[in-house]
This record gives sequence, C-alpha cells and structure tokens, in this order.
Amino acid sequence: LGWNEALLPAAFPPVTLEINDGEGHPSSSHQTLKGTSKWATSLENLLEDPEGVKRFREFLKKEFSEENVLFWLACEEFKKTQGKKQMQEKAKEIYMTFLSSKASSQVNVEGQSRLNETILETPHPLMFQKLQDQIFNLMKYDSYSRFLKSDIFLNHKKSEEQEENSPEAQTAAKRASRIYNT
Repeated sequence: LGWNEALLPAAFPPVTLEINDGEGHPSSSHQTLKGTSKWATSLENLLEDPEGVKRFREFLKKEFSEENVLFWLACEEFKKTQGKKQMQEKAKEIYMTFLSSKASSQVNVEGQSRLNETILETPHPLMFQKLQDQIFNLMKYDSYSRFLKSDIFLNHKKSEEQEENSPEAQTAAKRASRIYNT
C-alpha cells in the first residue's frame, strides 16, 4: 500500500506559525494580491473587482468598445435572474441593447451566432453564453492587454503604490521590525 495523498492533510494537519505586528494583527508573508496586482493576473480577476470593472470601463469607453464589458456584465446578471417573466424581460433588454441590428450598443459577435428574436420567448440562464464567451475572448486577447499598458491602469497602480508607501501604511511594518530587532 502506498500513501494516499488525499488522506495526508487530515492525518497531518498543517502547522501554522503566526507572527504578529505588535498590536496582535497577523503579519503574513503570503499577502493576498489586491487592486492592480490582482487585475494584472487575469481578466477574470479584473472583472471580479468592482473598482477594476470601473477602470476597465473607463478605458474601453476611450476605445469606443465599452459595450463589450457592459454586455458581459449584463449576461452575468442575466444568469442570476429568477422567474420566466423576469428572464423574458431581461433577455429582450439584452437583445435590444446589444444584439439586435438596431441595438444602441451593438456588440461585435460572429454573424452566425446572433440570436433570432424568437428565442426570447423561451429564455434560459445560459442562452447568451456562446456570445458572452466570444466577447470575453475578444476582451481577453485584445483590449485587456492594452488596458494593462494604459495610463488609466498605470496611474491607478502608481497611486496604490504611493498609498502603500505612505507613512500610515509603514507604521505597522516599523512596529513589527522594532519588536524583532530588539
């Protein structure tokens, strides 16, 4: 019989060593990424952060392609819709806003993927998934990389770094270093 690695964590619980900063707050060397650092790891992380979405929208607006992220967000919201009547209303709103040939904020999806208006009568949570995936990939492989090089992103990153290096942010680190260097 060999080791069953699935049993290992239960048999040998992880040992955690917690170092505090002098005020009893845990000090971790494995701090979770936040803000621009997290946004830069993936488009998914960017879209999970309301501030990231706000900055990305600002960027896309300048590129005249804000409708892409708005469509993606509308589809995410649509998936959570309960009840056939509400789903029909939201589906029609998404169709009229982003997919119809007369749409006010038409997204650029492959022609054969366009939905026919008749599908709006029997909506389901994933009815826009194929189109949403197209738009996600368009953003991921096109505008996202430009966003990471944009002034909007770089200026936000710079202001975050300035906040982190501010005297207030450094006081906890200084207290911790005083404790361990005595």
